[in-house]
Amino acid sequence: MSVKAGKHARELLLKEYRGVLSTHSKAMPGFPFGSVVPYCLDAEGRPLILISRIAQHTHNLGQDAKCSLLVGERGAEDVQAVGRLTLLAEARQLHDESEIEAAAQRYYRFFPQSRDYHRAHDFNFWRLEPVRWRFIGGFGAIHWLDQVAQANPFATDGSEASMVEHMNDDHANAIAHYVELAGLPQHEPAQMAGIDSEGFHLRIGQSLHWLPFPAPCSNPGAVRQALVQLARAESWPTSGEPSA
Repeated sequence: MSVKAGKHARELLLKEYRGVLSTHSKAMPGFPFGSVVPYCLDAEGRPLILISRIAQHTHNLGQDAKCSLLVGERGAEDVQAVGRLTLLAEARQLHDESEIEAAAQRYYRFFPQSRDYHRAHDFNFWRLEPVRWRFIGGFGAIHWLDQVAQANPFATDGSEASMVEHMNDDHANAIAHYVELAGLPQHEPAQMAGIDSEGFHLRIGQSLHWLPFPAPCSNPGAVRQALVQLARAESWPTSGEPSA
């Protein structure tokens, strides 16, 4: 059950891209301070955030790194009947230049408008290092989980960026077909933002949507076969094993 719950929790973390960051208030000791932040996942599957140096939550984290991130399903009519995930974490600001560059390149694909914030408005990258997870999958489906994050096998060797660039440059029709299959908004063209072993992210305007592969992919060859399968599908497949 914990393996299944962990999978569902990770899918929720992938599907959403913003949450409530709660920190320990510096101005009002003893009180939690909640604020909304966008996030994407780093190469190890940990939330990566970009926050202003002058923001209240940044001052709070400078004093106490312990925090939580609450993520819930968007658009829910009954928030108690759908999934929500609370990550208990230690926040760490990135200082190493290579880490900052890797974070920036990944984050910009998900949030292109953030380039201006980062370069001109004194924003810094922080990583939320997981301590424990609390996942509620609906009424009565309550789990404490020690492991939810999963490393992205394509994020560190450059293959993810290459695959995303290739899809955006050469396969706009396939991406449009994924949008149609998934019933996503079609008010403007979608762009691929990221690929992991379990699925891929599309960016439509300023919204992000994660779509699952028919089966997990362990290498770029499997990703290619999965994307070709989806491009030819008449409905979103629920089974099938893409292989290298």
